[in-house]
Amino acid sequence: MAATSEIDQRLVAGLRERGLRVTPQRIVIHRALCSQSRHMTAEQVLVSVSDVLPGTSLPTVYATLELLEGLGLVRRVGTGNGAVVFDSRVEPHAHTVCRRCSAMADLEGTAAPDDALTRAGATGFVPDHAQLVVWGLCTACAATAVRN
Repeated sequence: MAATSEIDQRLVAGLRERGLRVTPQRIVIHRALCSQSRHMTAEQVLVSVSDVLPGTSLPTVYATLELLEGLGLVRRVGTGNGAVVFDSRVEPHAHTVCRRCSAMADLEGTAAPDDALTRAGATGFVPDHAQLVVWGLCTACAATAVRN
C-alpha cells in the first residue's frame, strides 16, 4: 500500500489537473478508502470518516466517491446482490464474492481482466476497465454449509 503522502499527492494532482478544489472531505474520504485492506460501501466510508469529519453526509461521500472514480483513483465494484463497494486498488484484478454473506476479496495472480482488456481492444473497442468476479462460498460459509 502506498504511503499517505503519495496517496494524497495523486489525489491533489488529479484534482488540480481538472481545476477542482482540494477539500478536507475529499482528502479524508480518499485516505479512508485507501487505508483499508477491504472493499467498502459508501456507508462504511461514512462511518470510517465520521470521527475526523463529523457532520459529513452520505450524499457527500457518494459524490466524493464518484469524483474519485472519475479521477481513476478508485473503482466501483458490484457485489451481485445490488450492493456496490469501492476498491482503491485500480489496476486490473479479479474478485471473489460469497453468495451467502457477500464477502468480497481480491483474487491474486489472475490475468483474466488484463486478457479481456486486450481482447476487447483487438476488436476496435476502446476498453477502460474489466472486472472478473468468481462467485461461490467463502471459507466460513463453506464450513457452515458442510456442518449443516
